[in-house]
Amino acid sequence: MNLQLALLAAIAASLVHAESSSSANFAQLREQVAALGELKSPPPVYDAVGFSSVGTIKPIFFEGLAYQGKPTRVFAWLGLPAKSSGKVPGVVLIHGGGGTAFKEWVQKWNEQGFAAISIAVEGQTDERIPEAPRGAQWKRHATAGPARNFIYGDSAAPLTDQWMYHAIAATVLANSLLRSLSEVDAARVGVCGISWGGVITSTAVGIDTRFAFGIPIYGCGGLDRAAKNYVSALRENAIYHEVWEPLLRLPHATMPLLWLTGPRDEHFPLDVQQASYRAAPGLRQISVPFDMKHGHQAGWLPPDSYAFAKAVVETGRPWARELTQKNQEGLAQVEFSVTRTVRSAVLIFKSDADWKQIPAQLKTNSGRAVASAAVPVGTSAYYFNLDADGVTLSSEFQAVALSTPSR
Repeated sequence: MNLQLALLAAIAASLVHAESSSSANFAQLREQVAALGELKSPPPVYDAVGFSSVGTIKPIFFEGLAYQGKPTRVFAWLGLPAKSSGKVPGVVLIHGGGGTAFKEWVQKWNEQGFAAISIAVEGQTDERIPEAPRGAQWKRHATAGPARNFIYGDSAAPLTDQWMYHAIAATVLANSLLRSLSEVDAARVGVCGISWGGVITSTAVGIDTRFAFGIPIYGCGGLDRAAKNYVSALRENAIYHEVWEPLLRLPHATMPLLWLTGPRDEHFPLDVQQASYRAAPGLRQISVPFDMKHGHQAGWLPPDSYAFAKAVVETGRPWARELTQKNQEGLAQVEFSVTRTVRSAVLIFKSDADWKQIPAQLKTNSGRAVASAAVPVGTSAYYFNLDADGVTLSSEFQAVALSTPSR
């Protein structure tokens, strides 16, 4: 048994497993989840027989945690930049629902100068099942751990058999693996996840504080207040509320975080996302492109995540920071500190149940950018977007209390 499995076996032997919410000792369960952050030894790596390398990107398996008493492995694509001088930064990539380990995503980060490892967190490979329905199209391998069971649908199982437990463990182990590579600067490895991968990221950054940065795309905490399917599934799920809620972990996340999403995302509304970014005490940046849709490619194609990560690994800070925001008699204004050239600004506002945009006034001077605009009558929420050569900088979401006409 390797060191990390021995560690968890010892912890598990001393803690009460959750067979039901009524018998769970939540404090002990939270400690058991926090202990996943101690998986600091790189896991054993195995050849992915039957899968072929693509350039500098190679398929691997690495050892995961035992599931139902049986050993598991995690399928992943691992890639290094084609050219580099000295040690390079790195990133752990986590797919969302219906996804897998994507070598295309690894390539995107490699092209930006980052080593990257994209992990499959549901016991699958990236081999497609012919004519399978969307969401179930990937073949599982012989040493698979658990697959996601709807929305925390395995909460009655022992904690060590729950999907999120294994997904977080795989994320921490992937970090340990990437950091162990001689080509990688261990102090500059971050994590980025899309949709459910964003939920995992929002959880993992408060457990594995070695991450240099975190980028939750779409996914966040507060899911019991998000889309209707999350609300109905989690309303009475005590394990989610007391053990897995990302808002429990985010106060421990001190690294810079980028929150990237679209205003119309039906899964993770902006006000719910706001609760998550306000819970984390570290530096943050927000990017909410007006036309951003929900999906894996839609999540990794925008330049925002790469620009943010580069700024953090090169300077230790995001390239922008919101300083002040105010609304005086319907005239809204936001001020940022910036290190990129900002060229234009718009006000994004919600009216008649849809998001719209109008030009905003922009003033820049000595590393400062100030955007202002009159908020249209009937607006229920708004934020500003500033454009820096295609990279989007967003202000914090602002809800507007609409007056009720007197009778």
